[in-house]
Amino acid sequence: MAVKPILRMGHPVLRVPAAPYPVSEIDTPEFAALIQDLRDTLVDAGGIGLAAPQIGVSYQVVIVDIPAGPSRYGELSALGFSVFINPKLTPLSTEKQSYWEGCLSVPGLRGLVSRPSVVQIDYLSDESVNQRRTFTGFPATVIQHELDHLTGTLYIDHIEDRSLIAFESEYETFHSASTPPTGI
Repeated sequence: MAVKPILRMGHPVLRVPAAPYPVSEIDTPEFAALIQDLRDTLVDAGGIGLAAPQIGVSYQVVIVDIPAGPSRYGELSALGFSVFINPKLTPLSTEKQSYWEGCLSVPGLRGLVSRPSVVQIDYLSDESVNQRRTFTGFPATVIQHELDHLTGTLYIDHIEDRSLIAFESEYETFHSASTPPTGI
């Protein structure tokens, strides 16, 4: 299919709640094309997660693909290519974890964000099957970050201490040794 432009912070689509994806349209060529466009765009951008609103499609569809091993995000456990349609998030822990997050829609910046360390996601798969999965650690952060895009929320909205927002170059110089980075 095609690599699509990624909308950047300031574009109004990123601040509007996305509509549920019509279940009757999941098994269509149009849906397959959307998933391929998301995947092509994600690979081209070097990211690990992307939501449909980030390419201008205001539907509740998210893809995630976390490779195992060393990466710019630190040492990772794999979460293979996954599609989440009309997902619902439930925090399962009051314990929080903090990661330096980045976003393909907020290029050049990082910010320290605290989120629940364990979450459950109920969603439809790309085969129209109801699924429930639990995520912990870094994958939990990635999933929450991507699902935020479906509600018109950006990671910067969760930053409690505004002094913990940095350009990537300053993050690398002053913060990366003390806190593991993430870039979603």
